[in-house]
Amino acid sequence: MRLPAILCAVIVLNSCAGTRQNAAITPDELTQITGRLASEEFSGRGTGTGGDSLAALFVMDEFIKAGLEPLSGNGFQPFTVSVAAESGTNNKLFVAGREYLAGTDFVPVALTSNSSLNAPVAFCGYGFMSSADSLQWNDFNNIDISGKWVMMLKGYPESNPAAAGYSALSSDRLKVMNARENGAAGVFLVSGEKWDPADNLYQPSRGESRAGIPVLQIKRDVADSILRSSGVSMRVLEERASAMTASGSFITSSTVDAVAEVIAKEATTANVIMKLEGTGRNDEYVIVGAHYDHLGMGGPGSSSRTPDTVAVHYGADDNASGVALMIELAERLAADKDGHARNIIFVAFSGEEMGLLGSKYFVDNMAIDPTAVNLMVNLDMVGRLREGNGLQVGGVGTAAGLRDTVSLFNDTTMLSLSFTAEGYGPSDHSSFYGKNIPVLLFTTGAHLDYHTPFDTPDKINYEGMVRIGDLLYDVVSSAAGEPARLAFTEAGPKGPTQSMSRRRGVTLGIMPDFAGNVKNGLRADFVTQGKPAAQGGMVKGDVIVAIEDKPVNNIEDYMFRLGQLKPGQRVTVEVMRDGKRELLLIQL
Repeated sequence: MRLPAILCAVIVLNSCAGTRQNAAITPDELTQITGRLASEEFSGRGTGTGGDSLAALFVMDEFIKAGLEPLSGNGFQPFTVSVAAESGTNNKLFVAGREYLAGTDFVPVALTSNSSLNAPVAFCGYGFMSSADSLQWNDFNNIDISGKWVMMLKGYPESNPAAAGYSALSSDRLKVMNARENGAAGVFLVSGEKWDPADNLYQPSRGESRAGIPVLQIKRDVADSILRSSGVSMRVLEERASAMTASGSFITSSTVDAVAEVIAKEATTANVIMKLEGTGRNDEYVIVGAHYDHLGMGGPGSSSRTPDTVAVHYGADDNASGVALMIELAERLAADKDGHARNIIFVAFSGEEMGLLGSKYFVDNMAIDPTAVNLMVNLDMVGRLREGNGLQVGGVGTAAGLRDTVSLFNDTTMLSLSFTAEGYGPSDHSSFYGKNIPVLLFTTGAHLDYHTPFDTPDKINYEGMVRIGDLLYDVVSSAAGEPARLAFTEAGPKGPTQSMSRRRGVTLGIMPDFAGNVKNGLRADFVTQGKPAAQGGMVKGDVIVAIEDKPVNNIEDYMFRLGQLKPGQRVTVEVMRDGKRELLLIQL
């Protein structure tokens, strides 16, 4: 996004202010806005693309027509994103004169700095460093790793129940930072047999902030070649480290010469942030948000469910529907003669599809105090109200009485509400929940067109969106006008759960039908509340038939598919329910 171009466009768009639309939320206006956002013109609104920039300008124009003004400046909040990353051509690894192959024997990790190192190698267990009362362990004690490569096991010793608490310390980045803090000049990460029997390598696909030292993931046979002169193997070291009885760190007899290189491509995008001025408590706020970005043209490396197809991914439901309803809601609220006591901020986020980047940037760079926010309401995929009028409302446990408030305003003849208490989930409200702000997520749920080129405007239920808009109007008006503040309560974790098993990949939180009573699928005989499957909408009796568009015919397929997933990943799971095929979106 070229900011000078945006600034010029703002001048033009401001001249359009005052061209008010019908203040009511209408199917016609929802159709127009959704259709425009999900058109060929914006080419799928891929983050950091020209279509993304045009969509931001369009949203700004609609906000101005609705009667809003910028929260600050010109209303755009630019930020930089890494839109792609790949291994460079200079990656090299030499052990005892033998050259190993990049992409086959090792890969650079996305967080690596592009640099080289020829140095001795130290082994430092799982790379844990904790002094907490309940977790006291330091794999870097009594060993000098200054200027050396440090080789560490990925994950944590899940086979040892006493080590369960260390799952929260098992991220690659934290381990690399621990090693660097203790003087390491480079890091090798390796998966033990218990952690990942398949010994998968994960190619970088998106850039991350750099660690300041070279970081490579290596195969176990490469690690064994480094350890050979020390008379030990990775299998033995994993067994010792898993026991957590004594630090097994030591300096090996090997020196390794290696180069790490990841090439990242960056682009600029922007959140669109507008405000409806309050009439009384001007130091307090309600925030309404929806992400406007989508997958662009899809293709390999995107999160498209048809990765072999390069075509416009229109994203009519995900999330042109949410943005359109937010704009219409803003217009209706702005038309209220008596106004609302609290300020109402409307944010169209970019970068959601890349990991909630826009909302994370917003909450870390807000021009307001997070404690001044009474409620954040997030609209994500609100365009597919189906038979039964089911609307999912998440986050009702993040403030006392929030569920009762939503229920009070609902007309049960228009909408059938299902609630989840948790504040964390696979959308932008999670960023606000992490700042102790009460949140609500409104969604009609995933469907088989999700993240494909077939999510088009003609499949949107615009009359259903009007019903949702009526409920939203009452909920937001109450949050902006009621004298009493909502009291934040913690409802579930504030990030991806670390509970996982690499022998099974990750856990969904179900009891599968081990007996195989169902053919061509795997039945969920029990779904644990609060776990990823339940939070994603899976219920007892659902028959899983595909994970990430790959078929699941039996328990063996299920175990294999889960083994290919990673913690924190957002995945699609197709189930058969009451004879119908349903698509669920599950955050691991």
